[in-house]
Amino acid sequence: MRIIPAIDIIDGKCVRLSKGDYATKKVYNEHPLEVAKEFEAHGIEYLHLVDLDGAKSKHIVNHKILETLASKTKLKIDFGGGLKTDEDLRIAFESGAEQITGGSIAVKDKTTFLGWLKKYGKNRIILGADAKDEKIAVSGWQEESNLELVPFVKNYQSEGVHYVICTDISKDGMLEGPSFDLYSKLLKKTKKWETRITGSGVEDVEINGIALIASGGISHFDELQQLADLGCEGTIIGKAIYENRISLKQLEDYILNHGVL
Repeated sequence: MRIIPAIDIIDGKCVRLSKGDYATKKVYNEHPLEVAKEFEAHGIEYLHLVDLDGAKSKHIVNHKILETLASKTKLKIDFGGGLKTDEDLRIAFESGAEQITGGSIAVKDKTTFLGWLKKYGKNRIILGADAKDEKIAVSGWQEESNLELVPFVKNYQSEGVHYVICTDISKDGMLEGPSFDLYSKLLKKTKKWETRITGSGVEDVEINGIALIASGGISHFDELQQLADLGCEGTIIGKAIYENRISLKQLEDYILNHGVL
């Protein structure tokens, strides 16, 4: 399972919010590059970088920080927040993003999102499915929609989406544990059958239909294995690192013992 620390950016600084509420902003480091380099020094290969200014402004804002982190580390960065236009996407990829996450755009402009999926491919475009009470929320979680999480994801799965980041907003930044039941439900509802040749002949086997990346609420190290056992492709860890609930040494040991995909 991929271990993916998060860096959220407001005013060029590394911050965390609680339940997506900008009023709860807490600054952890004024220099995101220092944080990213520390992650890399502990064997971490992936980074979830969120442009919270961009999410609120509805256009890319902190691409210079993305460019700095991408050029000065070897981290594979998925970047999200405020990506609304082809130009936003061009800037993100040219600034060094390995992948981008589209959430609001997938709700408000399906045609554009599917255009990105077709142009860049399923391995570079991540669907951001952020939910509150299993209803999709958008615009930095400032707006709720009437779209239900599972049908929303299944619809995009049928269009070719592979990677999905799912955040339970009620859990995000609260250090109360992730939404195991929600992730289990989502994985179950999106499974598919694949025909495989085995030693006993041809068999139809059930496999994960999406690569689910769990986000929100991680509070203890042992929760990582629980998410892996559920079948999650990866997990995003934020406040648990910054509040020293999970140490980078623990994550380093986990990666050494389990490997990353």
